[in-house]
Amino acid sequence: MAPGPHPRPHPRRWLILAVISLTQLTVVLDNTVLNVAIPSLTAELHAATSDIQWMVNAYALVQSGLLLTAGSAADRYGRKKMLLAGLVLFGAGSLAAGLADGVRELIAARAGMGVGGALLLTTTLAVVMQVFPAGELPKAIGVWSAVNALGFAGGPLIGGFLLDHFWWGAVFLVNLPVVALGLVAVVVLVPESRGGRGERPDPLGAVLSTVGMGGLVYAIISGPAHGWTSPRVLLTAAGALAVLALFAYWETRVPHPMLDLDFFRDRRFTGAVAGAVLITFGMGGALFLLTQHLQFVLGYGPLEAGLRTAPLALSVVLLNFTGLSARWLARLGTPRAVLLGMVLMSAGLVAVATLTGQGYAGTLLGLLLIGAGCALANPAMAHAIMSAIPPAKAGVGAGINGTLAEFGNGLGVAVLGAVLNSRFAALVPVAAASLPAALAAADGAGERGRIVAAYSSGLQASQLVGAAAVLAGGLVAAALLHRAQGADSKTPGVAETPETEPRPV
Repeated sequence: MAPGPHPRPHPRRWLILAVISLTQLTVVLDNTVLNVAIPSLTAELHAATSDIQWMVNAYALVQSGLLLTAGSAADRYGRKKMLLAGLVLFGAGSLAAGLADGVRELIAARAGMGVGGALLLTTTLAVVMQVFPAGELPKAIGVWSAVNALGFAGGPLIGGFLLDHFWWGAVFLVNLPVVALGLVAVVVLVPESRGGRGERPDPLGAVLSTVGMGGLVYAIISGPAHGWTSPRVLLTAAGALAVLALFAYWETRVPHPMLDLDFFRDRRFTGAVAGAVLITFGMGGALFLLTQHLQFVLGYGPLEAGLRTAPLALSVVLLNFTGLSARWLARLGTPRAVLLGMVLMSAGLVAVATLTGQGYAGTLLGLLLIGAGCALANPAMAHAIMSAIPPAKAGVGAGINGTLAEFGNGLGVAVLGAVLNSRFAALVPVAAASLPAALAAADGAGERGRIVAAYSSGLQASQLVGAAAVLAGGLVAAALLHRAQGADSKTPGVAETPETEPRPV
């Protein structure tokens, strides 16, 4: 399935990119900023462990469940309208969260922020696809991807700074000036666009996709805490998969599906999808474990550990903002760029896992390799996914891209965390299988040293599994993308297949 003709470039496209990148950064920051506020929330709201889990997970669960629906709504009703709606909902949720005086109020506010976040994540990328010409898209998507990396690294740092000077509500209220600026800028700068005429809504598809993805992500998040074989996790996962299967069946029957399953017949699309899942699986889990490696093995505090992960994000930002990654993508082509990027990331994870004896120097080398790989592979795969979808379906494409990232990241954290826990539990007494409990029960410095060594061994095994997953993703994605490229070159006129072009409003 070939994409349709690309819309004309917008004269103020780079200013538009700056505006939507700022709103995108705020959404991504809220995925990690709450982690450093957990001690304050526990003390001031008298929150239990289960309450804290829901405070953290409510945002991610709602956001991941709604991404496809949000993208489809943007295509049908207008991307500018949905971008404005996302800003309003995100701002209202941030205000409610900052002023919450109880656990339930904060959890509900975080869920509301997740609705706004889903709309913003899909519409920002869809708008990029609408205002940039094909020749500038790799660089524009590279900037968009770099903002995600910056948000990942900046969340703990900004959260730590705010908590040093203000109360915990400041980590939410800081979003309000950005939302206000974004609303004004979107109204003034961003053009309206939507998909084809005459498409009716698909409410049942929206409900099924939301319930299915939300349930699947919840099962993944719950696995480490409740056990992968517990009835809660197994029943939730089975129910979610059944709902997603029903969603896929329904989408083949409805006249105007929110997700056209014919997309998966395109090797370019399936190659990018496979790579995206495996890269986020390996990277999400490995980077989650990296923070524990810095704190528990190398002995850094939370804020210092956040600072020491910054070279990863900074290298991504530098390579994408300067256009170097876009130039390498143009020189190498998508298949080889994806392969090289994921090989670099895999090598970085191996360096982190095996060079721990050299202290932070080995970790720094690994972070720089991972950052260089991310700067090359992530925009290449996002561009492959979006360019395989007609411009009229840009919102759905962005929803697919975001859903894959959420799914792969959650699965990576759960699975690689399980590898760490099983390895650690095999080397220390089962009754003290967590590192803090094992250290508290240790008798003397020698035993504490053996416990830390066991934990380091578990981290190493997990990082190596993540490296293998990233490398496998690179090989699979590159092979499928190469075959798709070859098939397209042999099909005359494939690029001219007409599709419904987004229409300005």
